[in-house]
Amino acid sequence: MTYMWIKSLHLLFVIAWMATVFYLPRILVNVVEAGDNAAVKARLVLMGRRLYRFGHNMFGLAFLLGLALWQGWRVFPGVLPHFGDAHWLHAKLALVALLLAYFIWTGRLLKRSEQGGALPSGKALRIMNELPVFVLLGVIFLVLAKPF
Repeated sequence: MTYMWIKSLHLLFVIAWMATVFYLPRILVNVVEAGDNAAVKARLVLMGRRLYRFGHNMFGLAFLLGLALWQGWRVFPGVLPHFGDAHWLHAKLALVALLLAYFIWTGRLLKRSEQGGALPSGKALRIMNELPVFVLLGVIFLVLAKPF
């Protein structure tokens, strides 16, 4: 039962983090489209900063619980399963690292915007907003199918 609680909480925090991964670029699109309206830009940047902080917290909790799922068998032998040579897990972790890099990149774009720097076009940001969906699909497939 401990394993199921840890796994459930891990999924909850992953879902919350992914919501920020998907929404932060959308805020950046709105910042670009706000044009010269300083009040709207300031509000969007504030929303983005709060969302980015929330996303970091959710990632941290998901990471800790994921680490417990991965290496918890050492601490709780017999309670949590041992994954052995789960190469699918290594591929999944690589995709998660890619998502984390993307999340940090969008956070840096937000900071650049806050400091008055230029952002990519709204169209480019929209396209970049779609890419994490495909990476997440890969993560989900690897976790469910465990192909190797």
